Amino acid sequence: MSEVTNPNATLSVAILSGKGGVGKTNLALNLSYALFRASHHVLIMDFDVGLANVDVLLGLSPDKNLQDLFRPDVTAAEVIIPIETGGFDFLPAASGVPELLEMDDDMREILFRKLNNVFANYDYLTLDLGAGISPTVLSVAAMSHLRVLVVTPEPTSLTDSYAVIKVLHTQYGIDDFHVLVNQVAKTSEAKTTFERLNAACQRFLDIELNFLGGVHTDPALPDAVRHQVPLLRHAPGCQAAKDILAGAVRLHRLRQERSATLRGMPVLGKIPSAQK
Repeated sequence: MSEVTNPNATLSVAILSGKGGVGKTNLALNLSYALFRASHHVLIMDFDVGLANVDVLLGLSPDKNLQDLFRPDVTAAEVIIPIETGGFDFLPAASGVPELLEMDDDMREILFRKLNNVFANYDYLTLDLGAGISPTVLSVAAMSHLRVLVVTPEPTSLTDSYAVIKVLHTQYGIDDFHVLVNQVAKTSEAKTTFERLNAACQRFLDIELNFLGGVHTDPALPDAVRHQVPLLRHAPGCQAAKDILAGAVRLHRLRQERSATLRGMPVLGKIPSAQK
């Protein structure tokens, strides 16, 4: 893939999960919105090519989507949708397109050749990836600067999250993961959940995970979904909104720590050679 340097120190953040139903897309949207409200330029890219629904959360019906970028006559500017003035934009995906679920090297080259220059205009690129370990999810997660794994306290979520980490670590050489624990009843539950997953990764994979925080279960969230607006705009004072804002602050600190390095890197790099 042709690489484009990153003059704006854009941080690409892949947001993924081991299983569906853990609130990944809501967190991807609201983390993006929180960063935008802090005066950053943010592009949220729906890369859940199996079941895309960021557009639903925003109440949109896009005319074009990710699939259209494979047409030579369609530009990125025609597909990206401005959500709010000042730098909060959205790149919609296509749902139920089987060939995108197993995107090969040539398809990625076509897609990111059009997008890399656009990505560098933003401070943050957040990618809402599909759940599980499809080839497209794994490759894009490996290409991103940072990976945020959304988990819940449920045992199935922890088991499936461990599987995602294991595959990315053993097949792609990735050992940098940030964990955001969603749907917790109290703050201590988030830390306990993280420690269970981290202990398994330390023991069996010899890697240390990073704790990004926890997000409380909050009745304001389903209400925001019904209104098709981000939670941080619908109910900015609720506990879940405060938790998400704290996670966004931690993401910003990570970008600040890496800013010098990011300027010399493409926004989405090559897939690590460990997987080949």
